Amino acid sequence: MNKVVIGVLVGLVLGALDGATAWFTPAVRAQITGILIGSSIKGMLVGLAAGFYARKVNSTGKGIAFAAVIGLILAAIVAALPDPTGQHYWVQIMLPGFITGAMIGFFTQRYGGTAKQI
Repeated sequence: MNKVVIGVLVGLVLGALDGATAWFTPAVRAQITGILIGSSIKGMLVGLAAGFYARKVNSTGKGIAFAAVIGLILAAIVAALPDPTGQHYWVQIMLPGFITGAMIGFFTQRYGGTAKQI
């Protein structure tokens, strides 16, 4: 599979796992469905960006750093939105987003192949 497809698929799976960790925060359990959907979409966006970056730059370290920063930026946007009680969860959202982004970058660089020419 090419790098973009690998990035999107890995982003979907890891994003869903990232969102599932919200279960451990009792205050947001009522919104778990929306969190899972949002985290999956966020992971797919990071995977898409990491896949296109991986097509241009063939460096595992740079790919990990790029995807981790994109994951951190998207997580910061989500963390800026308060929950229904008005509380923000900066560390609880941004740290897993950063780590998930780094993992997406690694898998995209390591296991993504080149696109086939037709």
